[in-house]
Amino acid sequence: MQETAPYKMQLEGTLAELETRLRRLQRDLDEPHDPDSSERAVQMEDDDSLEEQARLVTREIASVRRALDRIAADEYGYCVQCGEMISEGRLAARPEAALCIACAEKG
Repeated sequence: MQETAPYKMQLEGTLAELETRLRRLQRDLDEPHDPDSSERAVQMEDDDSLEEQARLVTREIASVRRALDRIAADEYGYCVQCGEMISEGRLAARPEAALCIACAEKG
């Protein structure tokens, strides 16, 4: 089993960045719309994009939190599908990875 401390630190840093990004997105979404109808239409289109970004960031946060939970449970680095070890290269590239390459490719 790989040493998890470096992964934990990286995941915690990523989590903090993602949570900051989500707060910014939510703040932007909470801004009132301009009373001018043409400007309001543009702002509503921007909101659609911001909402999609917020959904993606929320999913990333959940993925990082699950990885941190696996570290806490001493299950980190093992594929949640087949139980085999996830390669260090994969974890270095995607520390939140829950699947080994073989299971991820099966999709």
